[in-house]
Amino acid sequence: MNTGLPLRAQQQAFAALLTADAPDKSTLLLRALGGRPARVDVYHHAYRARLIEALRSNFPVLHRVLGDKAFAKLGLAYLADHPSQQPSIRWFGDALPAWAAAHPDALPHPALADLAAMEWALGTSFDAADATPLAFADLASRRPEAWPAARFAPHPSVALVSLAWAVEPIWQALTLDDAAATGEPEPLAHRLLVWRQGLETRWRSLADNEAALIAACLVGEPFAALCERAIASQGDAAPAWVAGALRRWVDDGLLVER
Repeated sequence: MNTGLPLRAQQQAFAALLTADAPDKSTLLLRALGGRPARVDVYHHAYRARLIEALRSNFPVLHRVLGDKAFAKLGLAYLADHPSQQPSIRWFGDALPAWAAAHPDALPHPALADLAAMEWALGTSFDAADATPLAFADLASRRPEAWPAARFAPHPSVALVSLAWAVEPIWQALTLDDAAATGEPEPLAHRLLVWRQGLETRWRSLADNEAALIAACLVGEPFAALCERAIASQGDAAPAWVAGALRRWVDDGLLVER
């Protein structure tokens, strides 16, 4: 293609051609570049098809729920508002859960936005950086006088996801069997804890008291403040209860040194 335009200008124009909403606009652009309009649709379609394929990889259970046609429609609507911005399309879809929640007509049930949030958290947890988690021996070696000020940080794979629906049974059933029959999810405001242990992603739904406590721990509140938070639900047993929760988090590999 010899247009007389600098290479960078040609590349920018071709990118605009691929991402143009209307084929007629991209056809006019290609003509301006000296190309053949008959080839426009091939590139125009391939760009979108590849990104929809990436979304299917990142949200496999959501794809199983919706089916090919409805999922492709969802993906194209999302793409129109959120063109891919990352060099790797592995990260295409990062805004889909929030976008779906803000566009209720895009999904047949509002709980599916939560399902997308769960899937994205699991995927990003698996790809998170490695770090050496705290071990119980690290806790046991702390001097008693150091405990009130002790602070901890989350392992890079840890995420706390706020959900409004109990979508975990749907995710679990369709992950084990893509033809599984699932019922309508129940409304349930709760927090989902996601992390990676070794090479396996894990998750569990949290009771309100643990969710509040681990959220505070992950942002660096000291042990003494965690105990104060727990007093409302645990009374005098708060320090022991917090210590037990902390032991479980360490055994699960959720924490690193701050």
